[in-house]
Amino acid sequence: MTSTSMAAVSTKLFPQRLYNQTRTFFVNAKVKWVCDPFLDMAVSREKDLKQVLSLKNQIVSSPTKSLPLSSVSPLKTHLDLPTTTTTQNFFQKYPSVFHQFQLSPSLPLRVKLTPHALTLHGEESAIHGSSTHRDCVVKRLARLLMLTNARRLPLHVIDRFKFDLGLPHNYITALLSDYPEFFQVCEIKDCNTDKETLALELVSWRKELAVSEMERKSCHGDLLNLKKGMCLRFSMNFPRGFDLEKRIMDWVEKWQELPYISPYEDAFHLAPSSDLAEKWAVAVLHELLWLLVSKKTERDNVFCLGDYLGFGDRFKKALRHHPGIFYISSKIRTQTVVLREAYRKDFLVEKHPLMGMRHRYLHLMYKAQQHRRKPIGVVASRPKRKRKITLSTKTVRKEDDKCILGEEVSNRLSDSVFDGDSSHEAVKIEI
Repeated sequence: MTSTSMAAVSTKLFPQRLYNQTRTFFVNAKVKWVCDPFLDMAVSREKDLKQVLSLKNQIVSSPTKSLPLSSVSPLKTHLDLPTTTTTQNFFQKYPSVFHQFQLSPSLPLRVKLTPHALTLHGEESAIHGSSTHRDCVVKRLARLLMLTNARRLPLHVIDRFKFDLGLPHNYITALLSDYPEFFQVCEIKDCNTDKETLALELVSWRKELAVSEMERKSCHGDLLNLKKGMCLRFSMNFPRGFDLEKRIMDWVEKWQELPYISPYEDAFHLAPSSDLAEKWAVAVLHELLWLLVSKKTERDNVFCLGDYLGFGDRFKKALRHHPGIFYISSKIRTQTVVLREAYRKDFLVEKHPLMGMRHRYLHLMYKAQQHRRKPIGVVASRPKRKRKITLSTKTVRKEDDKCILGEEVSNRLSDSVFDGDSSHEAVKIEI
């Protein structure tokens, strides 16, 4: 379906007065953020996981199933390894995953996977090779391309989401080549760099896939009962200690009652500053996060994709204005956007086989660290008792230096999650 035809469909679904809906009521209020310890835990427990799996894939792709350390060091930036840690120290940090050895004293040090890590890799490869998973990941990738008007994205943008989408590390040769009816690789001019680059293109529009998760839930999976333009409400969950001004909450309630526009429709004809346009931007961002196996991704990935989708700062505003839908965690050396409704405390509501495998990798990684902390002959000290969060009207005890809840500081989170802003932005609410 072309952009013109989708716009024509949208015109029939929504009255013209909604297109030009602007904000007329200004509320000088601030949407503040408060730390969510559970979602922070969901993010922080995966520290170094992506890097470990990237190194693992580099090793198993080698003909000898091992790599010299000298060949890995130049890949630190590519693999997003910590700049303060040498490659050798990173391998030594996880001895249950990586084994360093020398074929002879005169030869350079090499690294390979431990038997246990090789076993996990075999089970992970079996998941990637299963027909069920392959069909599922192909549909997710197709939906990602369908979020764009041109139905194509540069490969370097897709690579940003490769881990989050659950794509195999060699997805171009191991997956895409088997689905020529879905995808083709083409050469385009990058709209951001104005240079020629390779892109992945969806061969044809897939009408059966152009149904968002919100719409699927609204009709309980029976697409025959799906009606466009319904006033679907986004699930909103606030962490304990969060305080939203009544004026903003009233606006959110009215905003929720606006018609829902599918993220697979073209609604760029709406006034960018209108509430309806913002609800559409939230729908696109919601669908993007739902396509990911972990329902979260780095903030920079979201903003990069937003530029290619044509949203510019709209994603930034969506994250800023709707903390009950999205959460930004500042853990593990980056900022991660999390879809709140996909989690119950710090666990995913819907389990994905790949996430189960990743948790097994994490168990292996943590097992190594525990072993290093408890050397033979040394009695392990009694673990410190965790401080409990006790809510009261005036004081709340700390659980984390970066997570302080209380009456005076309860609604604080630095706007550095939004490009290093030094002050909170007032939300302009016009109805």
